[in-house]
Amino acid sequence: MFDPKLPYNELPKLPPKAEIETNKVLKRWGLARSALSELRLAGQTIPDPGVLITTIPLLEAKDSSEIENIVTTNDALFREAALESENGDPGAKEGVRYRRALYGALELIKKRPLTSRTAIEICRTITGVDLDVRAIPVNLKNKHTGEIIYTPPQGEAVLRELLSNWDAFVHDRSGDLDPLIKMAVLHYQFEAIHPFPDGNGRTGRILNVAYLIQEGLLDLPTLYLSRYILETRADYYRALERVTTHGDWENWLIYMMTAVETTSQWTARKIGAMRELLDETNRHVKAALPKIHSRELVDLLLTQPYCRIANVVEHGIAKRQAASTYLQELVRIGVLRDEKVGREKIFLNKTYLDLLTTDANTFPSYDRTPMQSRGVLE
Repeated sequence: MFDPKLPYNELPKLPPKAEIETNKVLKRWGLARSALSELRLAGQTIPDPGVLITTIPLLEAKDSSEIENIVTTNDALFREAALESENGDPGAKEGVRYRRALYGALELIKKRPLTSRTAIEICRTITGVDLDVRAIPVNLKNKHTGEIIYTPPQGEAVLRELLSNWDAFVHDRSGDLDPLIKMAVLHYQFEAIHPFPDGNGRTGRILNVAYLIQEGLLDLPTLYLSRYILETRADYYRALERVTTHGDWENWLIYMMTAVETTSQWTARKIGAMRELLDETNRHVKAALPKIHSRELVDLLLTQPYCRIANVVEHGIAKRQAASTYLQELVRIGVLRDEKVGREKIFLNKTYLDLLTTDANTFPSYDRTPMQSRGVLE
């Protein structure tokens, strides 16, 4: 019998022996696959993919870190992403490293297929430590009671053998498992192996996105799964545990398919609202400031809610003096707010930050008509 206090060196290798694609699982899979396709299409409606690549991974970073009790605020996170200051909020720094790790993973899978070696590189970036597969035993405890709830496999040789099996399953094309279901199986197995001293959960969640992009189910890292997992954290851990203790793959797969469906729908609506705000901002800036308006300038304002003069210069939009004038003019017409941070002035797109970080998909009109708003309705 499974004993949570003993190393789970008998963790079954992949593929699972149990039936995976049950009728209940396939029903949820169909809904999840449809929602994921809609999310992929929604991402293609934003003219500059940088708007999505820069912002949504930061939201994922914040919630993925919070699942591991690393907490920061949206404001601190986006501010840190823009400034990367030495004295920034520690939780925000963790979030920025997470986004950097995600970017790194996507670059790696362009060069070679996803493997556990990719996972090592991801975890090194997340933790900021030059780590490898752990050689020390660890256990997972209930944070409230201190009770041991799971002891992962122990021994470097055992871990490397399990990771080798994980790699083989990633690239096994002999079965007929859909990549979405396979992603859920891989995620359980990676978390059960728990190969690193730290950063396993965050690494596993980046691997989910990287795998779906590798398999062509996504073009951009827009699947914001950590939001759903954070909201249903007890269910997430319970479903993982049930696979370990009872071989209950069905409940786990239904949970993950529901997570993909719910997350895809939420993010697709958010992307629709972002597109509306992008169009509204272009309209407003073009009407109010025709001499400085450009699509590139407005795209930059939605690439990062906190913008610096240097950002405008780096994107080739204007030289420093003109860039400063452009941003001050955008403050004057109500698109941005300026703030002093140390010796540097930064410019906040609060309308965009509010849109990103709340469930609401509407925003105030720049025309300032009372009670008027624009955006995608829920």
